[in-house]
Amino acid sequence: METALTRLVGVRHPLVQTGMGWVAGPRLVSAVAEAGALGVLGSATMTVDGLREAVREVKSRTDAPFGVNLRADAGDAGDRVRIVVDEGVRVASFALAPSRELIAELKEAGVVVMPSVGARRHAEKVAAWGADAVLVQGGEGGGHTGEVATTVLLPQVVDAVDIPVVAAGGFFDGRGLVAALAYGAAGVAMGTRFLLTSDSTVPDPVKARYLAASVRDVTVTRAVDGLPHRMLRTDLVDALERSGRLSRLLHAVRRAAAFRKLSGLSWPGMVRDGLALRHGKDLSLSQVLLAANTPMLLRSAMVDGRTDLGVMAAGQVAGVIDDLPSCAGLVERIVKEAEEVLEGLRASR
Repeated sequence: METALTRLVGVRHPLVQTGMGWVAGPRLVSAVAEAGALGVLGSATMTVDGLREAVREVKSRTDAPFGVNLRADAGDAGDRVRIVVDEGVRVASFALAPSRELIAELKEAGVVVMPSVGARRHAEKVAAWGADAVLVQGGEGGGHTGEVATTVLLPQVVDAVDIPVVAAGGFFDGRGLVAALAYGAAGVAMGTRFLLTSDSTVPDPVKARYLAASVRDVTVTRAVDGLPHRMLRTDLVDALERSGRLSRLLHAVRRAAAFRKLSGLSWPGMVRDGLALRHGKDLSLSQVLLAANTPMLLRSAMVDGRTDLGVMAAGQVAGVIDDLPSCAGLVERIVKEAEEVLEGLRASR
């Protein structure tokens, strides 16, 4: 299924696996790439040296194109960009809009720049700065998310920019891919659907919790870091929402200390990164500090398998997913479904 996305990044199918922290590691990314889709390493939870090692491991597993997801506002963003350039990574995606200068640096090195956005005005801004494509996530998506549904946000962005648009939030099958293409998108990006594959390194008990969830078990909460975060509702999420501000802050400081040790960041560096999360939002200092909850709470579930101590970011599609195919099997199935839907539409004319 050739689209503007497949031509731009050199993959066979217009499908993107999002750069999920603790989840999108070398095994998952290389499996997605081998299946003909675009796999994206989630680097926000990696050290700089760990990112280089992860990139090289993916390259040892596949010759197919892949990407790296970066935080444009991180204190060591420049070092991570140099790794992307030096190692010949095909795509740089961003959780937040990169600067005009950063986009220019990557484009000059031949790297495709694909920021993620949640609003039309953000898409217009990065397109004007030279971004090659944009990934737009609607409110159905997992992790940090907005309030506007994909079916409303996507056509706004498609109409506003003249670069390829990748749709995220609510996609899991071939019908969704066809719907996104009909809106004018060049492909779809999926996080939860690729998390729930046999190639994902997420522990089996955690995958079982996802598979058992209904649509009603997926919620949006601000209790983790002060920003809207879509995840599975668990006893821990309920407890965080019931706890007082001081209690949450004390827990956040302890987790920040643990994340500092894992990430190699200094305390001043963590504070700078935390302050950068404000981005004009009306967040208190306590909420900024609570941002330290996110990486460690996600790690507890996604790496350690402790669903009682961690949180599980989830798109609403978690409630309709009931199997764990391989990445190759999933991509093949989605493309086949999409082709069958398109053929059915032609036949019904």
